[in-house]
Amino acid sequence: MARNAAPAPASGGRSQKATPLADLRNLVKGGTIDTVLLAVPDLQGRLKGKRYDAGHFLKRVAHSGTEMCAYILATDIEMSPTDGFELTSWETGYQDLTVRPDLATVRVVPWMPRTAVVLGHAVHECGTPIEIAPRQILHQQLTRLARHGLHAQVGIETEFVLYQGTYADAEQTGYQGLRPVTTENLDYALNHDPVSDRFFRRLQRALAGACMPIEAIKTEAGPGQVEVTFPYGPALAACDQHLLFKHAVRTLGSRARLAPTFMAAPETGRANGLHLHVSLWSQVISQLHAPDNDHELSPTGRLAIAGLLDGLPELGPFYAPNVNSYKRFTPGSFAPTTLSWGRDNRTCAVRVVGRGEGLHLEIRVPGADANPYLALAAVLAAIDHGIEQRLPLGPAETGNAYRSSGTLVPLTLAEALAAFYSSALAQNAFGAEVVEHYARLAQLELDHHQRQVTDAERQRWLARA
Repeated sequence: MARNAAPAPASGGRSQKATPLADLRNLVKGGTIDTVLLAVPDLQGRLKGKRYDAGHFLKRVAHSGTEMCAYILATDIEMSPTDGFELTSWETGYQDLTVRPDLATVRVVPWMPRTAVVLGHAVHECGTPIEIAPRQILHQQLTRLARHGLHAQVGIETEFVLYQGTYADAEQTGYQGLRPVTTENLDYALNHDPVSDRFFRRLQRALAGACMPIEAIKTEAGPGQVEVTFPYGPALAACDQHLLFKHAVRTLGSRARLAPTFMAAPETGRANGLHLHVSLWSQVISQLHAPDNDHELSPTGRLAIAGLLDGLPELGPFYAPNVNSYKRFTPGSFAPTTLSWGRDNRTCAVRVVGRGEGLHLEIRVPGADANPYLALAAVLAAIDHGIEQRLPLGPAETGNAYRSSGTLVPLTLAEALAAFYSSALAQNAFGAEVVEHYARLAQLELDHHQRQVTDAERQRWLARA
């Protein structure tokens, strides 16, 4: 991860690397672009929306927006219509919401021929923001952080596993016998097989062509496991780009007959993380390191970490959203099991890295399955909590944090949901509407798994019960 994070506006604003609307018009006029995807991030952190003829988008949609069924922000991972959400349900007839293009996010995506993507703001018919929308939730936390004269710079580092064959192939075999693209420990390896090398090159070129250059691609210890890191940038833009990155990975993977997965624990003993590298700035001055010592934390830095350790146990559904998420939190997995902090200590939940203006916090709790807007919103809410409450920070872990006696990371989604639903911090930071909405989402996941008989259960009990 980059050691020096150039400061930028708190709310993201228009990325200098996005394609301005005027440029899009010229690309459409010249025949370079013929399709525009208008997308809104859903609760799970996927792009949902409509595919438009580029000319129609410019004439009819770019400035006035469009309607989409509100259930795109009120459904489980399978897009199953269900009651229990206040936003929309069978009782309300599944009405529309409005999506207004955020024209600052227009971006050409080379992994799709002659296509540009625009992210949108989800709003009610009257024009007010829909508070439970992931981008709006993050925006609110950035606004709350700004009360302290602070804005965040964020770099995202994520892991995924590449399997041979397509998603359809995996489905036909009942997701049994999945074969990683490589079978050995290739952590930090530079001798990649031809299939992986071609995929990495295509991914790197595609992202660079979308003005989303990566910092590094690295193969990991797990068979077929890959880590990609991105440079620092404004918080909202970092999350926007992460969704486009995942879209690119899946699209290019499909064309190469590969099935990438961002599951937190795709196999027993395998863990995919979403590490959030966060620094805090006041205008162009870093606020995490002590003014007179580049290696020491500032008072703000200590409050931020104290808030993370105290607040994150209550916000689990935002960074570990499903039952599988919690199977990543195992000792020796490089995923944390306790809420602890340390300097350059990968066994901790919060790792302090760098010095001077490059000093930043690596929050290692979220899994790769997390919605980045929600995971980062949880992080910023916890930081704000530490600053507001002036929380004291205990000593750093200097050894193996898996042996720490500190607060445990929630062990199950049920435990995390109970803490989230009763959390005064969550209510104060996000409001009752948001808490109710995402509590309902977590309960849907629990209800689904409660009814399912698994292969592991049959293997353990079929001949023994």
